[in-house]
Order: sequence, then structure tokens, then C-alpha cells
Amino acid sequence: MAATGTGLAATTPPSTVHATAATAAAAPTRSFQGTLSAPTGPYAAGEDVIHLTDASRPDPWVPSSGPRQLTVTMVYPAVPGTGTPAPYMTLAEAAGSIQHRKMPASSGVTPQNLSSVTTHAFDGARPRRGKYPLVVLSPAYEDPRMVLTSLATDLASHGYVVALVGHTYEDSGETLANGQTPPCAICDDPALDFDSVAASRALDVSFVIDRLTHGNTAWRLAHLIDKHEIGMAGHSLGGAAAAATMIADPRVRAGVNMDGTFHPAPMPGQINRPFLMLGAAVNHAPGGDDYTVWEQAWAALGGYKKWLTVAGADHFSFSDLDLLLEEAGFPTPPLSPERGVVITREYVTAFFDQTLKGIHSPLLDGPSPNNPEVVFQS
Repeated sequence: MAATGTGLAATTPPSTVHATAATAAAAPTRSFQGTLSAPTGPYAAGEDVIHLTDASRPDPWVPSSGPRQLTVTMVYPAVPGTGTPAPYMTLAEAAGSIQHRKMPASSGVTPQNLSSVTTHAFDGARPRRGKYPLVVLSPAYEDPRMVLTSLATDLASHGYVVALVGHTYEDSGETLANGQTPPCAICDDPALDFDSVAASRALDVSFVIDRLTHGNTAWRLAHLIDKHEIGMAGHSLGGAAAAATMIADPRVRAGVNMDGTFHPAPMPGQINRPFLMLGAAVNHAPGGDDYTVWEQAWAALGGYKKWLTVAGADHFSFSDLDLLLEEAGFPTPPLSPERGVVITREYVTAFFDQTLKGIHSPLLDGPSPNNPEVVFQS
């Protein structure tokens, strides 16, 4: 199987790795009630959903739909006890996700209970005063933006503004400003060039940064953003997009690739800013499926850099998916989904604390007895 989920997803919808086994077991229908891990920082997580249209660019996958439209979830440091619980996704997004992943009815996962997963984010919450670094998050190919909600809420609770970008027509469905939720337009293309998808996502992200930091901004709380401190993290193809964005946009000062193949691997001199490579050991330790590509990327990176692998993790340990699959009764990897969330949050936050806030984190200095699964490859 492919190491990153990009190649895997081209032939197998994400998460059917687990779902297939559960289907075979013909488990009785259960009641699904999903709950994400609560954020760990001192602030609450406020949430807004915004819709952006790039009038300068036709949609790359469905040009007939007109200009590129994006849905972005903004998560920000908020005052505890304000706002109302935010849904995980819209009903249409939930229905699209269930259909795309071919979730069996026996799982008990319905659009209603998937959309109402407890996120620990709050619509309309009162923001904390101050300026905060901006972190853009990009999900895996075929995965909607919401599967990085656990990471987004935790970053917000530690003093970051987070933009979760939905890449329209590249996943199971993002609800747009007009209320439509178009399905994936490129997921069944066997000849899809992932380099071109990563490059397109870099354009998406640069446009989002433009709209959040320039003049007449698209978000009511844009004053919270310190536009001089911007980072980006992505899972799978989103990780490739983080590298592609850093190459194209010098405003992104630090990047994270979570278990993704680089499309393409950066060349020497292209990324001389901080970069974290965090992946499953089965994929990115010596002998792993994707080790050679990461080794090539590592050699090319010119700035502060770390290469960490996580023993027992699978491709989805770095998103919400394994946790939700566990709650729905599906098999999970050797690393518990809860530990996957903890490790992802701790190391990504520590990396951005060090590179965007200038706060040194001993967690990045070497092995930690509290995280024995994490191995420093370099």
C-alpha cells in the first residue's frame, strides 16, 4: 500500500482499510456517538466558517463551475463559556463522507450523528484579545477539512488562529456559499498527477492568506492574526501541499508534513525555513514504504528541521479518522487513536511554538520518556 494515502486513496477510499474488516464481520448495527479529544491549552476554541471566491482563477478541476470557491473553517483563541457548540460538519458534508467511504449501515454512523460529533469548538465565541500566529491546515486527498479539527482546536487553545482549508472537488464534499456540496471530481482519475494537485493547493492557500491578511479581509476577526507569523501543516497530500506552498510563498515561515509523500520532493535551496516531517514508522522509518522520498526531501531542506516517526501509527493516526473509526467500532492500528491525537498535537504545537513564537520546546530536543513511540530519525 502507498505510504501517504495519496496513492492509497487513488484506489481505495480512505478508512476502508479499517471499514472493510468491520464489514466482513457483519457486526450488528450500533449507535455511534463521536467525541473528539478536548483541547489542552488555556483558551477555548472559537469557530467561524467563511466562504471565499478567487475571481482571478477558474476552478482547476471543474472549470464550468466558474471561479475557484473555497470553504474555510477559522478556529481561534476564545473566552471559555461563550458561544454555542459547533457542529463537526454540515449534514450534506456528513452524508458525502459516509457515501464516499462506503460506511456500512451496521456502523450506526448516520449524517445526523456524524455532523453532531462533539468538537469542543464554539460558534460565535468571544475572542481573546491579542495577536496570534496563523496556522493553515490542509487535509489528505479525499478527506474533508474537518478531519483535522482535533489539531485545529488544540492549536487555538494554545494561542493560534487556525484556517482549515477545504479544497473543493478534491474530497467527499465541502458545503459552499450557495449551499451546494459537490462531490469529488478527481478521485476516480487513475492518471491524476498529484504534483499538480499539490501545486493547486498551494494556490488555494496563498489566496486564503491574502484574504485573511490584506486590507478588506474576508473574516470578521482578522485583527487577531499576526500576519508576520504564518505556518502551515498538512496531512498526506496536505503535507505535500505544505512544502509546495512554502516553495511558492515566502510568507509561510514554517511547515509540517504529517505522513505525506512529497509531490515533488523539494530541491536544495527551495525550502530554507523550518520544516517538520512527522510520520508513521511503517512508512517513514528506514525500510518504510516512503522512506526514500523523505530521505531525499530531508537532504534538500536548508533550515531548522526535524524528522520524527511514530511506532504503531497508521496513516490516519495524524487526523481525527482513527479516533472516530474506533468510536464506530472499527479495528484500529497498534497505536491507540487517542495516543495518535496526543502525539500529533504535542509535536506540531511544540514545533510552531519554537518557530513562530520563539518559545523553545525541550520536546523537540530528543527522545522523551513520556512519548516512547516517537523516534528521532535525524
